[in-house]
Amino acid sequence: MNTADQYLKAIYVVQEARDGPASTGDLADTLEVSPASANEMIGKLERRGLADHEKYEGVELTDEGIVRAREALQTYCIIERFLANVLEVEAYQEEARALESVIDDTVAERLDTIIDRREECPDCFGADWTPRARIDAVAWL
Repeated sequence: MNTADQYLKAIYVVQEARDGPASTGDLADTLEVSPASANEMIGKLERRGLADHEKYEGVELTDEGIVRAREALQTYCIIERFLANVLEVEAYQEEARALESVIDDTVAERLDTIIDRREECPDCFGADWTPRARIDAVAWL
């Protein structure tokens, strides 16, 4: 997982919670970076076609950005559930954060088969999913 994916996840969760654009300040606070750093990455995401930014309005993900953000959140969910349910690691969230940057899609898919997770993970995006709950769960973004 790279820095762009961290921003995509943060934008996704914040825009879902607000039901609208994520402000640069919210992103900076969530990711514990300066507003200038947040603005710089937002510009990069916009140039890649992953986000749309309106000055003084905030940033929203494009359709492609949403897909990437959901994939990144789902990968984290897979790692977290594997650590918690299969390995029974007590500090599974902390370990998942450390591992997500080194787990590629192939490994995540293999872990997914071990935990026997439904294709559309209910913990990430099911009927009981709320943006606030996901912000709390991934507050480490």
